[in-house]
Amino acid sequence: MENVNLKIDGIEVSVPKDYTILQAARSVNIDIPTLCYLENINKYGSCRLCVVEIKGARALQAACVYPVSEGMEVFTNTAKVRRARKANLELILSNHDRKCLTCVRNRNCELQQLAEEFGIDDLKFTGENDPVLPKDESSPSYVRDNNKCVLCRRCVAACDMQAVSVISAVNRGFDTQITTAFETPVNEVACIYCGQCINVCPTGALTEKTHIPRVLRAIDDAEKHVVVQTAPAVRAALGEEFGLPMGTPVTGKMVTALKLLGFDKVFDTDTGADLTIMEEGTEFIERFTKQEKLPLITSCSPGWVKFCEHNYPEFTENLSSAKSTIEMFAAIIKSYYAEKNNIAKENIYSVAVMPCTSKKFEAQREEMSTSGAADVDASLTTRELARMIKQAGINFAELPDSEFDDPFGGATGAAVIFGATGGVMEAAVRTVYELLEGKPLENLELEPIRGVQGIKEAALTIQGKEVKIAVVHGTANAKALLDKIKAGEAKYDFIEVMACPEIGRAHV
Repeated sequence: MENVNLKIDGIEVSVPKDYTILQAARSVNIDIPTLCYLENINKYGSCRLCVVEIKGARALQAACVYPVSEGMEVFTNTAKVRRARKANLELILSNHDRKCLTCVRNRNCELQQLAEEFGIDDLKFTGENDPVLPKDESSPSYVRDNNKCVLCRRCVAACDMQAVSVISAVNRGFDTQITTAFETPVNEVACIYCGQCINVCPTGALTEKTHIPRVLRAIDDAEKHVVVQTAPAVRAALGEEFGLPMGTPVTGKMVTALKLLGFDKVFDTDTGADLTIMEEGTEFIERFTKQEKLPLITSCSPGWVKFCEHNYPEFTENLSSAKSTIEMFAAIIKSYYAEKNNIAKENIYSVAVMPCTSKKFEAQREEMSTSGAADVDASLTTRELARMIKQAGINFAELPDSEFDDPFGGATGAAVIFGATGGVMEAAVRTVYELLEGKPLENLELEPIRGVQGIKEAALTIQGKEVKIAVVHGTANAKALLDKIKAGEAKYDFIEVMACPEIGRAHV
């Protein structure tokens, strides 16, 4: 692509002509503050914290949306720019609920960090309306508190990116809110509780609905046998909450921390993944042999299942009849495990630690129960587990390693890859291949489909028949794939869908 040449704070810069000033500045390590901007998701220019001075221009411009041009001269740190940015931040703060000490995002809030960086020690402006908007706590997965919303619209962009689009900005001026159509409670719209809005929110306006109090009550109840299972993704993300490099595996420390918190047994969800592999593999063999209800679509992602129910009800029969991994394992805990250990199932309190807010919704679905009792009593996110560890005063980084408890301490390598996009599919297909062919599958290569980002496909031969499979992450990509199938433009036998797009997977 053709480049243009410009100067930023006296530095000669050459960047592609489709760059914005913000992108150009970052390419030479010049930091321009932002709040509403989110790379590849939200370029709105509403917060005005990224304003810069351009030689010859009559007004300051938002760097996140202003395109570069040949010969442009930009100044990012003049007195005029600093005054404008500080005034804009003070205006944002003027109508913000500033109860920082009691906010779950305290010390982990972009707005709070900017206030410190800008040296805000007093506010010149007072909002016309006091922040007294009601919280929307109708969702089983998260809470929306518009008193802490800064109208950055990141959540709107993330929701649109998922092709869910149930929230938007309404009204004008001080009355502006981010809400659903007609301010309908979120549990009455087509929200899939995927949590991507929480991931991108810079403040405490969006938070998961915490299950910490109910878990602590169960731990403190002497009559309760409290069991916890942890998803494979948690062990790779938890360390980041304690200053360890992103992706550092902390399995042993995590198990030790859970035992110190008071859990009676700590199990690995990989055991449930092995059960899922067998269930879905067997189900696929039956459907493929009979050529009925194909493609078989995985059902491990509750956000995807809810998206399908709302938007593609004609495909619900294609969803696997198998429960998700955690629900399947939880059912085993409250039946087989309870029986073998002579524990009344009503005295077992089952907790799951998952990288997904939609699992909170899944846990309370009517069909996710064993003999009338919920299989999963509480679902914690990785963030919630980190808070519990910090609240207990546990020095996580210095903990020794421990092992998962028996009889569910071990699992296959196939179960471990469930935490990655395509892992469910690969594990199930390898199982199907080995069951039917009597030998291991040597290689399974997934190639991107041209022009459709986030969708991968593969074809392999099993007992002389071609099996076409696809792997999709993000519900927008799932929508694109299902639309192609409906239009007769694509045909598959087995499809894996994960509701979370890649951009959000590392943060839940």
